[in-house]
Amino acid sequence: MADHRHHLSSLWWNFWETQAIPEKGVPSIKTTDGPNGVRGVDFEGSTRAACFPAASSIAATFDTDIARSVGRALAEEARSKGASCLLAPTLAAQMISGVQSLGVAATIKHFVANEQETDRMTVDEEISERALRELYLRPFEIAIKEAAPWAVMSAYNKVNGEHCDGHKFLLADVLRGQWGWKGLVISDWGGTNSVDDSINHGLEIEMPGPARVRKTDAVLEAVREGRVTEAAIDERVRNILVFLERLRAFEGATPTTERAIDRPEHRKLIRDAGARGIVLLKNEGDILPLSPAKVQGKKIALIGLAKDALAHGGGSAGVNAHYKVAPYDALRTALGDAVELTYAKGFHRERLLPAISKDDASVGTVVGLDGQTGFSLSFFEPSDLSTPVSTQHGLEKSAYSPLGSQESIWKVLEIVGDFTPPNPAATSSPPRQGNYSDPMGVLFNAQTEEEFRYDFDAGKTYRIRIQSHPPSNVGLKILEGRTGMRMGFGLASVYDADLLGEATRVAQDADYAIVFTGHDPQWETEGRDQESFNLPRSGSQDALVSAVAGVNKNTIVVNSTGVAVAMPWLDQISALTQTWFPGQECGNSIADVLTGAVNPEGHLPASFPKRVEDAPAHGNFPGEYVDGKLKVKYAEGVFVGYRHYDRLPKEKLNFAFGHGLSYTSFDLGNLTVAKSSDDVYTVTLNVTNTGNLEGGTVAQVYGGKVEQREDHPVKALVAFRKVRLQPGEKTTVELTFATRDLGYYDEAAGQWVVDAGKYKVSLAKSAAEVVQEVEIDLEKLLYASALDIIYVHQSDFSSEFGRDRHHEVLHIATLNLVDVVPIGDITHTPRR
Repeated sequence: MADHRHHLSSLWWNFWETQAIPEKGVPSIKTTDGPNGVRGVDFEGSTRAACFPAASSIAATFDTDIARSVGRALAEEARSKGASCLLAPTLAAQMISGVQSLGVAATIKHFVANEQETDRMTVDEEISERALRELYLRPFEIAIKEAAPWAVMSAYNKVNGEHCDGHKFLLADVLRGQWGWKGLVISDWGGTNSVDDSINHGLEIEMPGPARVRKTDAVLEAVREGRVTEAAIDERVRNILVFLERLRAFEGATPTTERAIDRPEHRKLIRDAGARGIVLLKNEGDILPLSPAKVQGKKIALIGLAKDALAHGGGSAGVNAHYKVAPYDALRTALGDAVELTYAKGFHRERLLPAISKDDASVGTVVGLDGQTGFSLSFFEPSDLSTPVSTQHGLEKSAYSPLGSQESIWKVLEIVGDFTPPNPAATSSPPRQGNYSDPMGVLFNAQTEEEFRYDFDAGKTYRIRIQSHPPSNVGLKILEGRTGMRMGFGLASVYDADLLGEATRVAQDADYAIVFTGHDPQWETEGRDQESFNLPRSGSQDALVSAVAGVNKNTIVVNSTGVAVAMPWLDQISALTQTWFPGQECGNSIADVLTGAVNPEGHLPASFPKRVEDAPAHGNFPGEYVDGKLKVKYAEGVFVGYRHYDRLPKEKLNFAFGHGLSYTSFDLGNLTVAKSSDDVYTVTLNVTNTGNLEGGTVAQVYGGKVEQREDHPVKALVAFRKVRLQPGEKTTVELTFATRDLGYYDEAAGQWVVDAGKYKVSLAKSAAEVVQEVEIDLEKLLYASALDIIYVHQSDFSSEFGRDRHHEVLHIATLNLVDVVPIGDITHTPRR
């Protein structure tokens, strides 16, 4: 093994592939994003791919079979892109199992506590060990022990003063030590911050390559000075080689050619999974479903984002989908000609004005320096701005991204075009300037741009010149010297239109009004947290819903976001669905639920509060700057999500964790709890479909101490099961949970503890709707950090270590349902 040591930092990554070492017989492999679709190598104009529902949508299905099926489909997509390592998921054991069942590596990310985007590269998070163990590490622990992902990606942030990529406690003590995990740890892009700590504590590969922090000279110097041990390097190299062996990379060349394969079975899976993740939150008077027979001869107004296919979020979640189906088109197909559909835009959705496109004649024409359509792009040396080093013509837009190219490194850029507007006035935004708190986020349009207005003369030609600043160190080594820029543009005649008035008139003239609200990839994206708990833009969506509801009593809201949002209009509307980001079939999935082709069966995987002020992290997020560095204290501890709202009056919530309605009705009951082994309880219960339609619901089982303590949550979800039944059908469900699931982490003892006493096991339809409870008595149990069981009798504190436990239990983290993140702008928001 020692003869490979000097190659540790030579096994570098370009943006997606490892570098082969032919003289040592080490092949390269290709990685690819991402969580809800396999994008391929290019950020701009990447190979088309299937776009699957986002993690929040899959979580809302509470269906482990769907999660596994999506994982298998993602593995198939990875193969079609020539990749053998998928940079996903952001949790979920079942999805990992699905991916790796086809021999593709799953990379669970981001380890750990990557819960906010504000200063995500450098923010220092102060988190108690108890909160880490019970909330932020727990989903990773479950996924690693149940599904054994072949790779883990470290997070950008610091935890308690140490960067995650070199964190001894997280990587060496917990992940590799207590959990006994032997896989590959890779950094997030540009997320390697040390030579010594990262190698000694467990980070195999710096991403992307070539190495900028762990250069060969830096590693050799660290070895000579005794800061890095040869044993640590041997272990890092061994894990890399084992990883390549798992991928069968030594068996021959793996094709890396990217293919766009639009599989019919993927289309079907995406449509079904997207529909089953939709949560029916409100349905007064059974206004839904709008079946074709029910609405025949009626007029339905589709307002807002009806013609927008909100399939995914921004940043790493972006996918160049094979196609995207908008709700307007899907409903027209589903309802046919017997229903009249009208449309009104209602509000402007853009956070950033769109770049000028050479192909958009509605905003004007653009001619480059060569006299042809498009912009000209020139590159200058910073020392000489008089003569360009090179010039390209035919640039599509008034924007340039430096990702994936070498031509812009340490150059000053200039975009030039002769612009002729068709109208006399326009509004625009200046080229992006300066703020590099998250330079990677800038590349995903995650910066704020000021707008200004300029009066043009119609038909007159204006020369537009956009020039970048001289390149500099932007705070992220992989982007050093890279330069990009953009300028947005929009016609004032468009942005000054009375969209709200038009929508109100259309709604007033309809039998039903469906308002489509939500976030597009600009508003919910990597690199920035939510600007507000309210829907964008500047209150326009909230105003639209209230205005429409004021003139049409049959107002239905379809909200597409990955997070909870404020709903000040909730009492004014008749029905509400939360659709998340359902993937490329988003319109069809939504139409299936609205028309009743699919009975909604989703349940909320997060709590939806009424006010941001009642969120658990309010006042803590995003932290305070100390000596120029952001520090955030997780002062809420373990009281996040329903654990927090269980201690507040119910009126603080719009909707509780686990809430979800159906077009049919269900009865849950006959709960029994029995001890089936030393550490496992078996729960049985009955579920009956008491309505007239086939449908699905989620049986939720919670556990908590009868005698409440101020420092412990009232209850925690310990098991769940999705159940689908025909009308009148009844079934018995059997679930299991571990005794440890009733416990807590004792920091002083360094152990998991289940106190002796009486516990309530509750059967519920949501965290706020318990339908039956059973009490059980427990002796005190302690668990060592490595999860061996220590039995402690109340009268005898002598201990005996038992064997590692392996029980079949449907953990909530299997579907990323920890409810750590009830809202997007004021709690710690995970990347999606």
